Amino acid sequence: MLRILRHRVYSHLFGSLVCSLLGSGLATVALGLVAYDIAGTSASAVLGAIFTVKMIAYVFVAPLANAAVVHLPRRAVMVGSDVLRLVAALCLPFVSASWQIFVLVFVLQAASATFTPTFQSVVPAVLPDEDDYTNALSLARLAGDLETILSPVLAAALLLVVRANTLFLGTAIGFAASALLVVSAAIPHDLGIAADDEEPFFRRARSGIELFFRTPALRPVVALNVTVAAVVSFVLVQTVVIVRSDFGMSQTAVALFLAVNGAGSIAAALALPRVLRRLPERSVMLPSALLLCAALVAVAVALTGTNGRWTPGAVAALWALIGVGWAGLEMPIGRLIPRAVPEQRLSAAFAGQFSLSHGCWLVCYPLTGALAHWGMGRTALIMASLGAVAALAGVVLWRPQHRTQNVTRTSGGF
Repeated sequence: MLRILRHRVYSHLFGSLVCSLLGSGLATVALGLVAYDIAGTSASAVLGAIFTVKMIAYVFVAPLANAAVVHLPRRAVMVGSDVLRLVAALCLPFVSASWQIFVLVFVLQAASATFTPTFQSVVPAVLPDEDDYTNALSLARLAGDLETILSPVLAAALLLVVRANTLFLGTAIGFAASALLVVSAAIPHDLGIAADDEEPFFRRARSGIELFFRTPALRPVVALNVTVAAVVSFVLVQTVVIVRSDFGMSQTAVALFLAVNGAGSIAAALALPRVLRRLPERSVMLPSALLLCAALVAVAVALTGTNGRWTPGAVAALWALIGVGWAGLEMPIGRLIPRAVPEQRLSAAFAGQFSLSHGCWLVCYPLTGALAHWGMGRTALIMASLGAVAALAGVVLWRPQHRTQNVTRTSGGF
């Protein structure tokens, strides 16, 4: 897997991704602390609003931004996004009111919603070999999972010597490093410049989302996005309540449960390149969807019964299995899109997937939170049922004639 880092262009792009992730991770920790400084006991409401603003930016900005920058080189788009994020991060230490946080977070996340799909569309162009591209997807998944573990640790270490709002300087440094690495990558200057100058803006904006409904090979992805969000949102939203209230365990235990979930995802990401050399995406993604739903049903059973000594351990094991299913379902999507979409439409397609997937999260996050008053067991069962219905739709949509659909690449493709 690591041999692809010998590829000079990709190694710079991967370094850019890592720096960007670390910057974002530090910002997440710092925002929580600054929100408490400004809002006090109302900090949870402020944080909830911050994450809502983040998801709204991801859902609505990604397709609009892609349409706006379609005539620009992708390297320029990524560098510009990093510069905008850097400026927003440098402004955050000086906020004095909640609304200022919301505005700057929206700017920062709007820039991220521009950077990420553009980055995703560049990688298959610079790594035309499918095995190399699969390894790149695995490395990106590992980087994301490790960031969720390492960023809080790095933030905690920095907080021993600096104030909370100084963490935003670390965020800015991360984005600056990301921009410099993109500049140093030998990405073709004309990569990503659209040839069609006549297509109206809003048609371009919705074209990426429409691709998923018009392209038979991508329709299952729409349904499976719902499965991922339905199941994993329960883990991300309810872990703290389950561990602290149901199990009576410490805050450290909350972090450990989430780390176990991340470890499952990391293990799957390490194994998937080898698995995908032997099996088609359908044979990996649909069993992963089944694993997600079955594991959450098992969680419902464990939480509905009397909590015994075995219950925390069982739930932790199920958290790990959900992590495995999460990576097994999400990572291969990155292989399906370049195979089904011509190179000149890749940026729009990845922006469409970015918007659609985060739209599912935007619905499932508050849904799993709102259902909690019915009890954790029932909530888990409802979310598992939602995920199962979506997975069944994915099975129906993934008809045999669409399993191996391919397109001819116009440049840098398979």
